[in-house]
Amino acid sequence: MEVLHPRCAGLDVHKDTVVAAVRLAEAGPARTEVRSFETNTPGLLALSDWLTEEGCTHVVMEATGVYWKPVWHILSDGDFTLILANAAHVKNVPGRKTDVADATWLADLLAHGLIRPSFVPEEATQEMRALLRTRKQLVREQGSHIQRLQKTLEDANIKLSSVLTNIVGVSGRDILEALIAGETDPDQLLTLVRRGVKAPPEKLRASLQGRITDRHRFLLRLHLRQIDALDDAIAEIDAEVDRDLDPFRDAVRLLRTIPGVSDLTAQVIVSEIGTDMGRFPTAGHLISWAGLCPRNDESAGKRRSTRLRKGAPWLKTTLVQCAWAATRKKASYLQAQFQRLRQRRGPKKAICAVAASILTAAYHMLRDGTFYHDLGPDHLQSNTPEAQAKKLAQKITRLGFSCQIAPTQQAEGVSV
Repeated sequence: MEVLHPRCAGLDVHKDTVVAAVRLAEAGPARTEVRSFETNTPGLLALSDWLTEEGCTHVVMEATGVYWKPVWHILSDGDFTLILANAAHVKNVPGRKTDVADATWLADLLAHGLIRPSFVPEEATQEMRALLRTRKQLVREQGSHIQRLQKTLEDANIKLSSVLTNIVGVSGRDILEALIAGETDPDQLLTLVRRGVKAPPEKLRASLQGRITDRHRFLLRLHLRQIDALDDAIAEIDAEVDRDLDPFRDAVRLLRTIPGVSDLTAQVIVSEIGTDMGRFPTAGHLISWAGLCPRNDESAGKRRSTRLRKGAPWLKTTLVQCAWAATRKKASYLQAQFQRLRQRRGPKKAICAVAASILTAAYHMLRDGTFYHDLGPDHLQSNTPEAQAKKLAQKITRLGFSCQIAPTQQAEGVSV
């Protein structure tokens, strides 16, 4: 097999150590030398110096949690071509797994060009990605505290969630603070409800009558304090994101024109896929990387599982949220696509198809620098008259009737 990289190295990265195997094959048989280094900064600098002395041009490592990132950051300051490999794609022969064997195996694969590089964005995109992923985790944690808050209210038999859409909204917040302060009279609590609440006063009064104890008040105060702290942290992240958004502001403005995509979700999409679409040869490659297309699992002519791959979970969940919002856009292509696919494949597969369409549009918009152009709800029905007549004939046949299709003399339509 042809050797593409005669001087390369494979790294088996762990939490405290990294095993490096340098493969040299310039003249005669290939020679491999293995050394182990610590993953602290002095150890990684020593690794970089050793790889430079050996004249390595390409270095590969597996994506093992977050442990590969400091190794990547330090080696990126050198003159190496760094390659991040998917651990599932470079497995060694079973029964031959050691740290030295894994590093040597990675070096052999790299030397012959058998490793497909994983997508690693530039530093600015990585920083934006870290901020927005942390924000999403804080929002999830805040949601958990709201659920615990609701659980405490239900234990006290106060049915606040039955009459208010958001129990930590303006009205809900005033009622919670009054309950924590010791107020238990339903009539007094009813005066705190704002005019926008649609529930009738009788139902509100009945929902606010419960048996709240000091333990309930303590838990309500605790969860409310955590929600406020998370609100402050989210606001700080939003301010930091807005301060660092200048390199991505044009891309966010473009993506914002897609139905269902807000400013925040546009920022998330840009932080996950970057702005340089040259990394993905086609939109299909990007959709496959995101995990929004069915997997290939076929043997002996039989297709087994067509479930979506895990892909990029942070991006996939955001795109699905955007897809649900886009289906509410009236007289739009995305809504028509969802309605058309839901009849045949169900809502889950239909919404994933809409999410893939949004990502396809984002790919072309970022590549060409163009705004979103809606194809309209009738785009999927723009078939020729012959094709439409054929579909109608198939429907009639399924109903148990027979029909003949022949063009009219004016050739302006079809007769059935």
